[in-house]
Amino acid sequence: MKLPRWIKLSLYILADAGVFFTIWTLIALQHDQFLNTYGLILIGVLSQLLILMFWKIYSIITIHFGLNDVMKLFAVSFMTNGLFTFIYSFVVQPLTLLEIFFALIALPFGLATLRVARRMLALWLKRDERGKERPLRTLVIGAGAAGKLIIDELRFNRQLHSKVILVVDDSEEKRGRTFLSLPVKGPIQNVSTFIKEYTIEQVVIAIGNITRARLFEILRILEKDNVKIRRLPLMEELEKNGQQMKMKDVSVPELLGRDIIPLINDDIKAFIRGQVVLVTGAGGSIGSELVRQIFTYEPKTLVLIDLYENGVYDVQQELVKLNRHRQEAIPIHVVIGSTYNATRMKEIFQTFKPGLVFHAAAYKHVPLMEDAPQEAVRTNILGTYNIAQLSDEFNVKKMVLVSTDKAVRPTNVMGATKYYAESIVRHFSSRSKKTAYSAVRFGNVLASNGSVIPLFKKQIEAGGPVTVTDKNITRYFMTIPEAVGLILQSSVYASGGEIFVLDMGQPVKIIDLAEKMIRQSGFIPYEEINIEFTGLRPGEKMYEELLIDPSTNIKTPNEKIFIDRSTKLLFNEESYQKLLALSESKPSDLVKELFKQINGEPFKKEEKS
Repeated sequence: MKLPRWIKLSLYILADAGVFFTIWTLIALQHDQFLNTYGLILIGVLSQLLILMFWKIYSIITIHFGLNDVMKLFAVSFMTNGLFTFIYSFVVQPLTLLEIFFALIALPFGLATLRVARRMLALWLKRDERGKERPLRTLVIGAGAAGKLIIDELRFNRQLHSKVILVVDDSEEKRGRTFLSLPVKGPIQNVSTFIKEYTIEQVVIAIGNITRARLFEILRILEKDNVKIRRLPLMEELEKNGQQMKMKDVSVPELLGRDIIPLINDDIKAFIRGQVVLVTGAGGSIGSELVRQIFTYEPKTLVLIDLYENGVYDVQQELVKLNRHRQEAIPIHVVIGSTYNATRMKEIFQTFKPGLVFHAAAYKHVPLMEDAPQEAVRTNILGTYNIAQLSDEFNVKKMVLVSTDKAVRPTNVMGATKYYAESIVRHFSSRSKKTAYSAVRFGNVLASNGSVIPLFKKQIEAGGPVTVTDKNITRYFMTIPEAVGLILQSSVYASGGEIFVLDMGQPVKIIDLAEKMIRQSGFIPYEEINIEFTGLRPGEKMYEELLIDPSTNIKTPNEKIFIDRSTKLLFNEESYQKLLALSESKPSDLVKELFKQINGEPFKKEEKS
């Protein structure tokens, strides 16, 4: 039963008073002086309690009563009790050395014992509770201050259901000894051996000053171990994001070893600050993160356009909350509408007169667009045409199209529509006198709507199986924040007509991603959670095209951003009018056939391995 704080405080005050009174009563009885001195003893009790309150001894959370707290309690009680010993010896009668020693030592020990007993009782009760739900056998990496913090949390937080078995550290001085009554082994390089030896189910990385590079090294060591991995925040996360020093699950990007890409934030801020910025598809994965990051660069006004009301409403509420903490709120306008509704879009441009436009509205799901190519044309092509045309008409400074790696030698309708959308942007760039148009092309985004990450999570939570199309299929991945950061950085560099391509790093085998996510959830792949192969879906590639080609790409000031000059200009009024007509009511096959004609070659057929 959880007692109210005032009851706990009262019990501690009574217990402390009882300890002081008992000690001095024993001394007084030794000299038959109790009846003459009990008044003085009561004054001493009251004085002792007031001094303990003054030094905030009663503010200490006893469930986490540690060495520093013990030392503070000893110092305060030793000094105050020493003063009372002097007064008693002077007023009543001199005490022997043994009695003085007893008086000075017994009280601090008594007060500390009360609090340590509370902590030991909590630990015992937790062990008893763990019998109802088997705790995770846990290994902590780091036998330092951060390690102590984590071990205390694991021992006394009943919600974590963890039992620390072992501590691993690189320090030769610590290895072979004990840390908080736990054996210390090492080095960290051998942690996989210790995981097998002690049947470990969870690993917590608790190194306070760890760098991101060292974190990735340890994660690579743990790559094949069937354990759940948690960690403390990095120092840079504590400083930049204001995170608390609490355990957090290792994220999927960290499991994949993705590092943070540096941005030139001052340039981005100078580009956005004071501008009216319009974002289409603002409720989607990319669009919503665009809005969040743009908001931090202090635009004059933010206009959010989306056809789906729920997503954009959630983003709006986030920004409303952030605005409460600003001295001068940034106006946020949410507009529901479709980009392929030219009349509606013109009303919006007339009303807000944006200076910067980020066009993220698009259909992106490859198999679904194979079944509905008319809808892909309406949103991805007609919608892009409307936004590009209005940007020129209303003298927008820069219009940026969010594109995809699937536009590179497309094998599916979604990729073909985005490739054509890029051509629309380049067409308007060639004729516009005031608007700088560009497109940013990148690959799969981790945890975005429709990506494999949310799907795998749901499948694991349901007990499996996890479905993968093919054991050899690979994809390039990037986190949502870093993709959006590079979109903003690219827009700074845009002067007109560029197709920016982002360096996505090394491709990832989807089977490896599935296995890592299963292990991170605490299960064994193929034993506790099975993986099934379903075969490639319509329009799906086995391998994504490599975005970066040194022979045709131009470098930018950011080493992760390049400009592709090899893209053909597909757009012309004849093909656009045909697509416009086919998007209304014609059969899907005719739309696909027209794309083959526009591209000058049929879609490539992906062969299974």
